[in-house]
Amino acid sequence: MILENEANPVKQPTILDVAERAGVSKSLVSLVMREPERVSDTSRAAVLAAAEELGYRPNAVARSLVQRRTMVIGVVLSDLHNPFFADVADGIEEAAFQSGYRAMLSSGFLNPKRERGAIDTMLDLRVDGLIMLGSMMKVSKIEKVAAALPVTLLGRHTRSKALDSVGADDSAGAQEAVDHLVSLGHSKIAHIHAGTAAGAPRRRSGYEKAMKRHGLSAHIRSVRGAFTERGGAQAMTEILESGDVPTAIFAPNDFAALGAMEVIDAGGFDIPGDISLIGYDDLTLSRLPRIALTTIGQPRVDLGREAVHLVLERLDENRDSARHVVVPPSLVVRSTTGPPRDDVS
Repeated sequence: MILENEANPVKQPTILDVAERAGVSKSLVSLVMREPERVSDTSRAAVLAAAEELGYRPNAVARSLVQRRTMVIGVVLSDLHNPFFADVADGIEEAAFQSGYRAMLSSGFLNPKRERGAIDTMLDLRVDGLIMLGSMMKVSKIEKVAAALPVTLLGRHTRSKALDSVGADDSAGAQEAVDHLVSLGHSKIAHIHAGTAAGAPRRRSGYEKAMKRHGLSAHIRSVRGAFTERGGAQAMTEILESGDVPTAIFAPNDFAALGAMEVIDAGGFDIPGDISLIGYDDLTLSRLPRIALTTIGQPRVDLGREAVHLVLERLDENRDSARHVVVPPSLVVRSTTGPPRDDVS
């Protein structure tokens, strides 16, 4: 059985229908849609009224063929579940909208192959530029994408001459975290690292550099985790089960710090009395009174805006040389860090 609306689908109004209703030419309707300021008030009002009555929407595909742009910036983020990316996406959407563009989001789900699939979809949709948040793909593969359209890496540093990048100085941020803990009197400071994930190697190297600078090389201890709550919990479990409990933990991000916090609490340890804890990112949830996590803050919305500006510079100013923007992070002290107990060396 064929339903009536399937047999007789509603026909979408065309530019010819609008022209007929308004009593003008097709070219005039097209001009109103593209450059309304060039049309008289009377004619423009007649065309817009006819379009509204008919429910006409300009054909974006046809418009993009004329303009050679879709006015869309693709955004591929590595993890939909990380609030850090949501805040960055707010900055991207805001900057894109202010420039007459729209942002289209997709996720790589922490998997390079799925990330590649998301990029292919963006290319098929002919986005004008691409912003990649926390990408896990090899830079050499991303450079091939950059041969087709402007690409900006966000939250991952690179010296590539084909790509732009923007992110916080992760090494400096990690050193600031260690400096803060040392200033409180800590020496047994362990780091939960996130392997080769975007930003993780620099945070680990910054931690090690600061520990050496403070003469604490003997206490350097990095335990493999991940940029996830589960990763932080697993690493913290390994640390506690070892029997060699540090007085402070520097987690690779706030999500991992929350996972570590749960394990510390479950193990009967006090934060910060027994173990101080510091994260990275300064997520909104880290500011909640019950969490009050000391962390390293990143200007997430500003990073998103800057990524859009880098894409638009290539599109509108024909810039072909790479730019790598690094912004300073900042220490945010809350209640999860404090001096070690007097009986702990």
